Parts: sequence; structure tokens; C-alpha cells
Amino acid sequence: MNTIKKRNPWSWVPSLYFAEGIPYTVVMVVSVVMYKMLGISNTDIALYTSLLYLPWTIKPLWSPVVDNLKTKRWWILVLQFILGILFSCIALTIPTTYFFKLSIAFLWLMAFTSATHDIAADGFYMIGLDEGDQALFNGIRSAFYRVAMLMGQGIFIILVSILINFSGLDKVTVRVSAVNEPASIDTNIKMTISSEEQPGKLSLICEPQEVRIPIRQVSTAYTDSLITAAKNWNIAQGQVDPEKPVMGKIKEKKNKAEMGPKVFEKWLKKNFGVREEIATKYSGNLGTVYFQLSKKPESDKPVVVTFGQDKGDKSIKLVTPIRFEFNQTNWNKPVMAVFQLDKSLKTSSVAFFDAESGNIRMAWTVLFFSLSGMFFLFWLAHRLTLPDMEVVKEEESIGKAVKDFISTFASFFTKKGIGVSIIFLLLFRLGESQLVKLSAPFMLDSREAGGLGLTAGQYGLTYGTIGLLFLTIGGILGGMVVSRHGLKKWVWWFAIMINVPDAVYIYLSYAQPSSLWLIVPCVAFETFGYGFGFTAYMLYMIYISRGEYKTSHYAICTAFMALGMMIPGMVSGWLQEIIGYQHFFIWVVIATIPGFILLKFLDIEEDFGIKKT
Repeated sequence: MNTIKKRNPWSWVPSLYFAEGIPYTVVMVVSVVMYKMLGISNTDIALYTSLLYLPWTIKPLWSPVVDNLKTKRWWILVLQFILGILFSCIALTIPTTYFFKLSIAFLWLMAFTSATHDIAADGFYMIGLDEGDQALFNGIRSAFYRVAMLMGQGIFIILVSILINFSGLDKVTVRVSAVNEPASIDTNIKMTISSEEQPGKLSLICEPQEVRIPIRQVSTAYTDSLITAAKNWNIAQGQVDPEKPVMGKIKEKKNKAEMGPKVFEKWLKKNFGVREEIATKYSGNLGTVYFQLSKKPESDKPVVVTFGQDKGDKSIKLVTPIRFEFNQTNWNKPVMAVFQLDKSLKTSSVAFFDAESGNIRMAWTVLFFSLSGMFFLFWLAHRLTLPDMEVVKEEESIGKAVKDFISTFASFFTKKGIGVSIIFLLLFRLGESQLVKLSAPFMLDSREAGGLGLTAGQYGLTYGTIGLLFLTIGGILGGMVVSRHGLKKWVWWFAIMINVPDAVYIYLSYAQPSSLWLIVPCVAFETFGYGFGFTAYMLYMIYISRGEYKTSHYAICTAFMALGMMIPGMVSGWLQEIIGYQHFFIWVVIATIPGFILLKFLDIEEDFGIKKT
């Protein structure tokens, strides 16, 4: 029998679902931004963060344990305390050499803990409120879950940006001019750069700050050799090899190098990759610039410098890595950046490149320690506000609960038309599942790498704040139209709205606008369409879960939903790095076609979703 000490639901429902949304958003979204800013490749980001969906995919497997062992209140409090510890553990890994491997391991633990917390919190909600209050607070809990997403994708990223700017050095702007004058380029290190510590505050030294590149064609062999020499020079100066995999890969034997995945990868690149210009005897002229620090940074505060185009003629390109990291051992070893003119450029032109710095690792460390403190506060507050419940099931063992669950699980797969329904759950968001993993890297990547070159703060404002606001508005409107006319009448419009707006990323990747006045409306349109269209997906899961075991069957549906996001997301980064952002976003739109086809095979009752009067 349940004994419930009544408390006002306002004292615990909003904070419980806010606490439920934070770790999910951190694991699935914030981690992507963090790894991108810390120099991890898109392939590694998409693969390893997509695998983090797995706990939410398989959480129905251990839900009987949460249902029958201890109380849900006990589970919530213990899991929130553990989440507080895990946030601290991640914070401690960020300054380390092996931060990627260690932080991924702790994110895995956090994903399992968060998924289990979801089971306990949803169960507690069902037990702690009567049916009337459940209906009343259903919108409240959803709203506060979205507020958590807003905080994670917006406020947290903006906070990191502020910390980076606060800890960073003064920005350095390099003016690069393409000029019609018969001058030779000088690629020797300037003697004015001293290896001795300079007086005054720590600063970034750039030599020269104005680069003039004569417009003329030079030997392709020469430009290739100089670019390669520059990359090798930077590695010798203590910089990380940008082509070296972070997690490490098993070396393949030479006689197997052309087999299996390598053959497929080459085929993809040849047929669908970004077309490279046919090699000719001549290419555009080059110019160089060098960077180093004025003095040693503090031992625990390495300085990360990002260098990329701010504005100007896109015919003037940066052709070497755009991210450098200086520490106590390489602070006075100059690194080289190389510019190249487009070989078709004929007239004088100019572009401006910014070198910005900051302690990125410190900023993310502070954020995760703050989140740790937040969850210890949740744990303390919920000890006081969650109603006391005592669930006694002495007559039912864990073994019997698991046996009953297996029976419930099997009954899901005997539903009429369940095969088509499962395929629909897996494929309806095939395009979106890949887009969501690469949208943040695309916005944060430099323009030279095909991205938009946004700062962390601009991304937080664009996607995490304005984008999420329109996502919420779309979701509200989607629910309103279904309540008036039913799911079946609107299902095609939902499919159009969740898929067609993905095409804005094709425009963004080709145009690469620098103005937020162009970027923000595109993101707002895409997120509004997703929020509106996702209503159909959620309601269809409710529709096929109807019956005796609707709670368990709905949990199984969410598992297939997570699986449909996990598998495509795992390969999305690898695919993007092969074919480039432009062709990747075209593929995303093509990947929406199966969702439209499957709509013709869905059997939905005419009046499902219409609000009863």
C-alpha cells in the first residue's frame, strides 16, 4: 500500500523535470559543442556522442528493477547525488592529456545514470499525483524540461563564451591584401620575434599584422611543398598533428589498405565528395604570418588560439590549420599560418583574419563544476520537497517482476501492424538524426573548413536560445492543430514541416553568410518546423502504445526512437568529413524521403488526437 505525504506539486514537479532535462542535454548536445571547441574531429564527435544514446535506447530492460527495488523517491535522490559526482569527475578530466577518452567514459556513466533517473522521475510523477493533477501538470513538466534544454544549449554555451573571453588575450587582426605589384613573398621567420620573455602582460605576438600578396600564378609544386612544410613546421614547434586521430586506430597492413571500408570511403569521396579543382601547373600565390606568446603562460592555463577569416574577399583563403595551443614548453616557438589567393583572382582585394584566444579548458571545467554544485543543490532540495512515499511489494520478487516485464515486452510485438510502426519509428527522423549531430560543428567550424565561423556565444544565442524558443512554439502549435482536427488529417503536414526546413542548411553551407540577421531566421525556421513536426512522432508513439500495458509499451517506443537517432548519428561525422558540409546537407534532405513513403502505410484512426468536449 502507498502512503503519501501530500505536498503542493509546484514545490517539486518543475524542479524535478528541470533536473531531468539537464544531464540529457549535456550528454547529447553540450558535449558536442565542447569537443568541437577542444579540437576533436567531426568523425570522432559524431561516433562517440551518438553511442551515448544507447542507455536511453535500452532503459526498458532495467526499468523493472527501479519499479520494484526500494522507492522511486530513493532512486531519485541517490541518482541526483551520483550525477553531482559525475559532473565533477568530467570537470577534472578536461585539463588532462587524455581528456577525450576519460570524459567519454564519465559521460557514458552519466547517460546510464540519467536514463535511470528518467525512469524513477516519470514513475514518481505517476504515483505522486492523482489523474486530475497529472493532466494539469503534464504541460508544466514538459515546459520545465524544455527550459533545461534552453539552459543547456543556450545559457551554458554563452557562459563558456564569456569565461573564454574573460580569460583570453587581446584579439589580433591580420589584414591580408591581394595586390598588383611585382614583389616576392618572404617565408622566413622574422628576426623581430624574440624567444625571450617580453615585459608587460601576457599577449599574442603576430608578425606581420599586414600581409601583402602579389597577384600572380606560381608553381603548384612550390605551393604544395610550402603548405606541407608549414604543417610539418608547426608540428615540430610543439603543435598537435591535426590529422592524428584522438582515440587511436589500429594500423592496417598495406596489402589490406584498399579493402573493405577504405574502398567504400574512396568511392564516396570520388563520386559525392566536394569537387576539387583539376590540378594544373600553376596555382595562386601564397603569404605567411607567424604567432607566438610574449611570455610563458601559467602551468595550468594553456592558451588556445583560433585563427580564421572574419570578413572580406573569400578568394583569399587560409590553407593551414586554424587552431594552435601554446603552453610553457612551446610558448616562444612561432607557428606558421599560410594564406593562398584563388588562382582566378585578377584584381586587388582584401580580407581580415582574427586571432582570438582564451583558456577553453578552464571555461568548460568551471561550467562542469557549476553543474556539479547545481545537482547537489537539487539533491538537497528534493530531500525536503519530494513527498514521502513507501511502496511495499513484499509478495512480488524481482524475478517475478522481470518475468512479467518479459510478457509485457512480448505483447508489444504482437500488435497489429507493429512491423511498419517500428520501421516508421526508426526512419521517420533519418535526416534529422544526422543533421542534429553536425549542426553545432557546422556553425562553429571556420569558414575555411566550410562552416559559419560562429563564436560559442553566437551559437548559444542562435541555436540554443532563439532556435529552442521557436522549437517550443512549433511544438505548442502542433499540439493545438491536432486537438482540433486529429493526427491523421495533419500527419502529412507534420512530415513536411519536420523535413523540408532541413534544406536551409544547404543554403547556409553554400552561401556561408556572416550576418546573424541571415543565419538566425534560417535556424528559427528549421527548429520551428522540427518542433511542429515532432508532435506527430510523439502522438504516434502514444497511439501505438494504447492498451493494457501502455506505460511499458510507450517506453519501448522511446527505445526505438533513441535507436533511430543513435545509429545514423554514429556515421554522420565520418560521412561529412568525406563529402563536405555542402553535399552532406544535400544527403540529409534526401534521407527524409523514407519518412514520407512510410506515411502511406500507417493506419491511424480518424478521430485520434481530437480533444473530446
